[in-house]
Amino acid sequence: MPIDAARALAAEPRSDTIAWDHKDVQLYHLGIGAGVPATDPAELRYALESRLHVLPTFATVAGGDGAGVLAGLSAPGIDVDLAAVLHGGQRVAVHRPLPARGRAVTTSRVTAAYDKGTAAVLVLRCEAADGDGPLWTSEADLFVRGEGGFGGERGPSRPAADRVPDRAPDRTVERPVREDQALLYRLSGDWNPLHADPGFAALAGFDRPILHGLCTYGMALKAVVDTVLGGDVTRVRAYRARFAGVVFPGETLRFRMWDDGGRVHVSATAVERGDAPVLADTAVETR
Repeated sequence: MPIDAARALAAEPRSDTIAWDHKDVQLYHLGIGAGVPATDPAELRYALESRLHVLPTFATVAGGDGAGVLAGLSAPGIDVDLAAVLHGGQRVAVHRPLPARGRAVTTSRVTAAYDKGTAAVLVLRCEAADGDGPLWTSEADLFVRGEGGFGGERGPSRPAADRVPDRAPDRTVERPVREDQALLYRLSGDWNPLHADPGFAALAGFDRPILHGLCTYGMALKAVVDTVLGGDVTRVRAYRARFAGVVFPGETLRFRMWDDGGRVHVSATAVERGDAPVLADTAVETR
């Protein structure tokens, strides 16, 4: 059925209580490729509980069940087939460093519904706060195929500020995607069989399972923190990216970075497929 945008936007926010501890953070970090080499002090900051710091992208899996996205898709006025939903982009802003152990209340709602003609784009916002105040705000852009045509606005164009500068990158690094990385990443809460079951992947048009887009998203931020920000996760203020292509386990990702002072632009491509883009409009706002 067509999306009832007015009803979805007017719906009351949904609240959930989530909790996590160091094991959840460590599992997430390992799922985005941290811990290699296993004795590297820079990697142990992500994997060893006695010196653990938390990448801001952990906010996308905290609680372990994707409550914010699922809450948005179950909002009044939205009745869509999950098989028609594609994750188009992700943004996260952190209001203070994320703790390795925490309990928070998340508030989720639909903040925009755009009509692309043959598809709809839903913007789902999730805000998290604990007893000390706001922790993070995240937004997901979800494309819903076949659900356009409800008469809504088409939505904003891509901001020019998100485009990479017209010069050579300041840093370039390559990171391998392990063969088992999607199997490990899904333990943080995204159980979509597209990322594990070859038969299901074939039904979706892929010759093998693909990596989670949010795993690539986390890998890109880790590359920026490790190479541009001196390993300091607290320097990340906000991070945004658009998912531009698939990644297959076993491939190599190439991250090019441009440091513009206060903003790091990122290009992410798959090396073995001729630098095919996998993330676009990607930028890290820094402190």
